[in-house]
Amino acid sequence: MAKAKPNQQSQKPLFDGAEWTFDSLKHIYDAVEEIGAGELGLNVYPNQVEVITSEQMLDAYASTGMPLMYRHWSFGKHFAREASQYRRGARSLAYELVINSNPCISYVMEENSALMQTLVIAHAAFGHNHFFKNNQLFVEWTNADTIIDYLAFAKDYVNKCEERYGVEAVEAIVDAAHALMRQGVSRHPKRLRTLSPVKAAERQERRRVHEEENFNDLWRTVPKAPIDESRLEPDEVEGQQALGIPEENLLYFIEKYAPRLDSWQRELIRIVRILSQYFYPQRQTKMMNEGCATFVHYEILHRMHQKGQLNEGAMLEFLHVHSSVLTQPAYDDRRFSGLNPYAVGYAMMRDIKRMCEEPTQEDRDWFPDIAGNGDALGTLKSAWADYRDESFVLQYLSPKVMRDFRFFSLHDEASERVVEVKSIHDERGYKRIRAGLAAQYDVSAQDPDIKVTDADLSGARRLTITHSARNGVMLDRNECDRTLRYVAQLWGYRVKLVEVAAASGKTLREQEALPMP
Repeated sequence: MAKAKPNQQSQKPLFDGAEWTFDSLKHIYDAVEEIGAGELGLNVYPNQVEVITSEQMLDAYASTGMPLMYRHWSFGKHFAREASQYRRGARSLAYELVINSNPCISYVMEENSALMQTLVIAHAAFGHNHFFKNNQLFVEWTNADTIIDYLAFAKDYVNKCEERYGVEAVEAIVDAAHALMRQGVSRHPKRLRTLSPVKAAERQERRRVHEEENFNDLWRTVPKAPIDESRLEPDEVEGQQALGIPEENLLYFIEKYAPRLDSWQRELIRIVRILSQYFYPQRQTKMMNEGCATFVHYEILHRMHQKGQLNEGAMLEFLHVHSSVLTQPAYDDRRFSGLNPYAVGYAMMRDIKRMCEEPTQEDRDWFPDIAGNGDALGTLKSAWADYRDESFVLQYLSPKVMRDFRFFSLHDEASERVVEVKSIHDERGYKRIRAGLAAQYDVSAQDPDIKVTDADLSGARRLTITHSARNGVMLDRNECDRTLRYVAQLWGYRVKLVEVAAASGKTLREQEALPMP
């Protein structure tokens, strides 16, 4: 048996074998916390660890991973597909699931071995938890204190709407809102706040009272004159500045200004919009978040082994799982589906630690601010707090990691018969490879640039949406037709989509949709 380091006292292993009990799980958590919060200095929310079955894990998968969620047919469809694949052995389940909330909720499966429970507590309850609490995107875009209570309010509100207005009426609104979730994000917002369920209920009650006080059934009997759209000109629309046009958040604009929506329908759209906004930081930090959690669990379990809290058998099991998580299939491997975010994020963070502690001359040339500073954890904590995937790659991807992953860039023109290798492993090539890889993590560049650019609230009520096509890439025609019908359904009147070239502003295509009768 390896000797303990002089400054560490050899302890009895926390467990021997795969079996665990709730008492042993408590001891495991305490040991992980001692290292994570004590030695590594991780700043985390209070933890709530819940043990669930594989069936419950599948259910959590189906409802976007949230512990409370309103009912929707798409969740049941997702559950049936995931359960079928799991029972056929076509896929496995995650060992854990973690919620960005305060307290931070970590779900661990009861089928996990004692070592796996140790691993997932270190990974989720301390790695992900620290990232959630300290990364600026999550601090700025989400409110961990109120999200669980708000989901409870949302679930109760949707149930009450189904009872009062019918399941089909509620599903029609939620279906349309779900189709527009990617366009339900404010990418440059002011400080966003998730209302507490009490305040949300108070706001909804004020809307109801206002409608009742201003309702007059006499107006229902007044005939409506037909509207001649041909006589209206775009420059006749007034108050565009008051509407905040152009507006990138399509769900927000519909919620506030759609002419025909009732207050309960607006509240349903708001619920979906808040969920979309809540998940937006996770899309921008997938590689960093998983890399942080993987780095943390590696550090914690190795320190536990050095203290004697994990025996050799447990470490062999850990190394097998850890290496499996970090597997990066080659481009010609049937398992290849792109870069593994665990592998890239972990490799970059281990490399930052190496540069801080044992830099080479190349490291000093490329990263003079951190090379040899001797503060690896401080450097990593700063990166975890201040960067997202795109900027993290631009700032910290080193030539060594590019060589280890054998990165190079290709230039592919549709008009050419062959592809061209544009960047290789030289100084100029490293910079181009780094910029190209960072662009792949830029969520704002991946999502279509769609904005509300015109809305007639006093005449024909037509809504105009503009898509700025980057590099001539237009929206898929069939998907666009279906989604545009959802927009028209929510708006209640004719909706027009204009696609223009981002560089020149030239109109490329126009489409229109009317609400279903």
